[in-house]
Amino acid sequence: MISRKNMGSVSPLLLITLVLGVCFATYNLVTMVMHNRSISKPTIYYNSDGGIFVDPIIEMPESVRKLKRAKMPFHVALTATDAPYSKWQCRIMYYWYKKQKDLPGSEMGGFTRILHSGNPDNLMNEIPTVVVDPLPAGLDRGYIVLNRPWAFVQWLEKATIEEEYVLMAEPDHIFVTPLPNLAHGGYPAAFPFFYIRPDQNEKLLRKFFPEEMGPVTNIDPIGNSPVIIKKELLEKIAPTWMNVSLKMKDDPETDKTFGWVLEMYAYAVASALHGVQHILQKDFMLQPPWDLEIGKRYIIHYTYGCDYNMKGELTYGKIGEWRFDKRSFLRGPPSRNLPLPPPGVPESVVRIYKYQ
Repeated sequence: MISRKNMGSVSPLLLITLVLGVCFATYNLVTMVMHNRSISKPTIYYNSDGGIFVDPIIEMPESVRKLKRAKMPFHVALTATDAPYSKWQCRIMYYWYKKQKDLPGSEMGGFTRILHSGNPDNLMNEIPTVVVDPLPAGLDRGYIVLNRPWAFVQWLEKATIEEEYVLMAEPDHIFVTPLPNLAHGGYPAAFPFFYIRPDQNEKLLRKFFPEEMGPVTNIDPIGNSPVIIKKELLEKIAPTWMNVSLKMKDDPETDKTFGWVLEMYAYAVASALHGVQHILQKDFMLQPPWDLEIGKRYIIHYTYGCDYNMKGELTYGKIGEWRFDKRSFLRGPPSRNLPLPPPGVPESVVRIYKYQ
């Protein structure tokens, strides 16, 4: 240490050396910060009150992500009916849940099939199941998915859920890698769907999301699944989600415009009404045939038909020489001797075939 008494006799060469050292350290620090920014560009979100925050997951440096933390298990819950079409998908989904649950990196906890047919079925002893009531007859008007929010409302009221978080999943989800808890405290994690566009449907959404709640961009471009969310938040959102779904279905213009994604919009609106914003996780899920590789993603969603010619070329919109479409199996599961996919079919589609 250099004392004040000796400051006057300090060598000019030593002072120059110290200054150069400080400059060099500052340069390294600035370079490191700029390097981190180039790797992870922050994504800005807006709260319902106009406040700004940075996405805590996307902005988090890789070195910090790898720090050890206590496990945050989540309960896996999916809604289902007692139809054969739903049953075989639930069995496959539950099988791969069990395969991934205890692998390194997984934070999956318990599992519940929420059966909204009102009566037990023949899978009760195979898959952990809670039976809830469907909506009153005729209320869903043939839109069976409208039962989903009502099913979650009942389940949350009657079930004992040990985990603090819940993953809302669907029968046509396949876990392909161990799934960690992607949520961050009060910010749930969700998959962004390209076809959920609040910004393009402001006129309709203002019927359910008044202007005093802020811009429609406060509504996340998501559905309810896949979503990892704190149980206490879901308990607040679920009744609103149910009511907004029913109101949207009762509005002819909204019903016609949103169609089969109406219930997804209803969840997004309900969350925004409660001031809840989601971390948008693109790696949460992939959707063949559009997503070709699995990479670091966690769930395959096989909702789309996959049609190919024998050269392995996609023929979407036209029934292919080789195809896999879950709707081809309304009365029961796919046969075990399905024809092999032709060479050239992408990895994501081959994996669906292998995992049936």
